[in-house]
Amino acid sequence: MLRVQLMRLRMPQKLVDRILGARVIWTVTLALVGILLALPDSSNAQASNQMPGPILLAHYMPWFSNKAISGKWGWHWTMNHFDPDVSVGGRQEAASKYRPLIGLYDSGDPDVLEYHVLLMKLAGFDGVAIDWYGLEDYYDYATVHRNTQRLVKALQKAHMKFTLVYEDQTVTQLIKGKVYGSDEAIDKGKQLFSWLEVNWFGMPSYLQIEKRPVLMVFGPQFYKDDDWAKMFSGLKTQPDFFTLMFKRGPAVGGFSWPTPQKGELKSWDELAMFNKRSAGWKASIGVAYPRFNDTYAEASLPGYPVISDNGGKTYRQTFDLALANRSPIVQVATWNDWGEGTQIEPSIEFGYRDLETTQECRRSVDKGFAFKSGDLRVPLQLYNLRKAAGSDDPRRARLDTIARLLYDGKVDAARAALTGLER
Repeated sequence: MLRVQLMRLRMPQKLVDRILGARVIWTVTLALVGILLALPDSSNAQASNQMPGPILLAHYMPWFSNKAISGKWGWHWTMNHFDPDVSVGGRQEAASKYRPLIGLYDSGDPDVLEYHVLLMKLAGFDGVAIDWYGLEDYYDYATVHRNTQRLVKALQKAHMKFTLVYEDQTVTQLIKGKVYGSDEAIDKGKQLFSWLEVNWFGMPSYLQIEKRPVLMVFGPQFYKDDDWAKMFSGLKTQPDFFTLMFKRGPAVGGFSWPTPQKGELKSWDELAMFNKRSAGWKASIGVAYPRFNDTYAEASLPGYPVISDNGGKTYRQTFDLALANRSPIVQVATWNDWGEGTQIEPSIEFGYRDLETTQECRRSVDKGFAFKSGDLRVPLQLYNLRKAAGSDDPRRARLDTIARLLYDGKVDAARAALTGLER
């Protein structure tokens, strides 16, 4: 809140940073108290994967379908309006104001998942918060789950964590589609969380705080406060549960999120109010985001006001606010929601700028973090070589070795191994 107030006085950025410097260091230190995150030791000689400040997560959408991989362009690239098979002025149509550096990809493509995870590791992320739609085979929910499973395997190779942001609005759709009835919703929820406990919550790579699995819900939008207690009642270990913006039901706290519907100026007030509101909770999850600029209106869908990129300042300032709060976790919203324009994944428009900012912010609370801007370019080299290599290409074994080096954070060795492979 203090940063917002100072900036509204139009103080120079350097003066604001100087005023807040001591406060940021103190509040980040407080965030460590009582937090136990068991990350496996990394063989990386350049940088540690243990962050002394808040746990840094990238919010990830595993829902994109590419025609070359899945046989059709998925809704998240088309929104039933755009046609990626058509180019206008040399620019491929897509449901986004922006374009990924690697083109319109498929979230089930192992080369894409490798590229994303390596970038996240080198940018300074400890793990990923995966936008997850459950287990039912309806709409693209099963595809999202399959892609999530593949992503988890890549994260394990990189010694990184994962957690889930469950979308309970899917329950409304499942009931409308007659997959099951409204009277079955609680039992279906119990089954879902029982599956999570058996299959994911106990995994070493699943994010925990004080030996309790972290779980977020984007809402709730269907289940009521008492419903969650009923659905969690059969679990051996109750999750550390977080709800959107507010603490609801059995939640230990809430997680913050961009609020473009409030308008650009009020969206900053929402961040400050969240920080104030969360002070009395057991825990909270802060948010950093670069902008909000959706393409919904162009697809004849309800759109939202723009939160401007402001030349990269929005991301840095929201990151500073999140670090200044007492949140044990900071979530970046988002890695790749291209439809809403909140992505920090490398793009044609912004390049690696937002990942470089991420590195700077991590380094501000982790002096041992040593990955550099140039390291972020190496995963793209590997990705391009993967796509150029045929099934019988003799380079494939060497590419697998390079990937293992990068997963372990050995960037210099990977860079040396890449020498001579590009042709």
